[in-house]
Amino acid sequence: MSHLKRPIVLTPGDPAGVGPEIIAKAFEKCPQITQDCFVIGHPQVMRRAALRAGFSVDMPVVVIDDPQQALALPPQCIAVLQTTEIDIDYQMGVVSAAAGAYAASAVEWAAQAALSGAVSAIVTAPMHKEALAAAGEPYCRFPGHTEMLQAIAARSLGVSPSELPVRMMLANRELRTILVSIHVPLSEAIDAVRQDEILETLRIAHKAVGGLLQRRPRIAVAGLNPHAGEGGRFGREEIEQIIPAVAAAREIGVDAIGPISPDTVFMRARAAAGKRGEFDVVIAMYHDQGLIPVKYLGVDEGVNVTLGLPFVRTSPDHGTAFDIAGRGVAKPDSLIEAIRMARDFVGLRGVPTN
Repeated sequence: MSHLKRPIVLTPGDPAGVGPEIIAKAFEKCPQITQDCFVIGHPQVMRRAALRAGFSVDMPVVVIDDPQQALALPPQCIAVLQTTEIDIDYQMGVVSAAAGAYAASAVEWAAQAALSGAVSAIVTAPMHKEALAAAGEPYCRFPGHTEMLQAIAARSLGVSPSELPVRMMLANRELRTILVSIHVPLSEAIDAVRQDEILETLRIAHKAVGGLLQRRPRIAVAGLNPHAGEGGRFGREEIEQIIPAVAAAREIGVDAIGPISPDTVFMRARAAAGKRGEFDVVIAMYHDQGLIPVKYLGVDEGVNVTLGLPFVRTSPDHGTAFDIAGRGVAKPDSLIEAIRMARDFVGLRGVPTN
């Protein structure tokens, strides 16, 4: 695997969860994928994680002073750029404000590094939403990574977050789905099913997935209601919002079709048994509609990609797993796929940016 010109930064996530452990395991299991990567935070967090992982080989944690130094390190060597002088006190599997602040400050540092061009991509290990809320200002304002990164990027560009639309894509080897709305109550998600929001999602999907595949993507649009509304019998969102958005997208060259009944569209899009699915990506109307099928097919290989940011950001498609944190049994597969996908996007010169 070829070297990158600029390294990829890994944020450790909540240290009371599995984030540091899966990062350490990724370095040990896939040295080619993790080459040119480094972690930020305090080196002791990664040293403890490496000990818990129980490696078959000695896994050194090397402190670097500059991101570019990560490019010169040998494989199976965890590079840590120390961004805090104070080692953090936390208990594995327990929510704490200190751990939430540690995780969030790492994301903020990584975003600034990406915006300045010091790194080529960000791969984020899981944060815990309760710990993030407990961390206080300014981190408690954000439901998760996506909204935090959007706010940081918007501030750097001198615009409001609403002027920098972003979308969440969840992907594994069988299915891709992009969400119209993200972390909002279901009642608000239904209100967000508007023509302008759907059309913006289709534009972002066309650019990002098309760049990744290097061709015009086939996009399916899920309905909101059972049977995609059944001609208005089960709701009018399809008639009044979704159909006009699809028509407007097709007018600007987007290969979109829909609305398709949400209970069948994901099966039609699924790539299985060595065959491509009928569609390259599905636009889902709300969070759980899109995430349940992707996670059911394989959370171990799922990747979360934030589309619309002025830099590349991916993450594993799972949480902090407090129930198994500290036991050394967490699997790094989803994180490895997240790093692999980040490398793919970087190789395409930042396709998922605006």
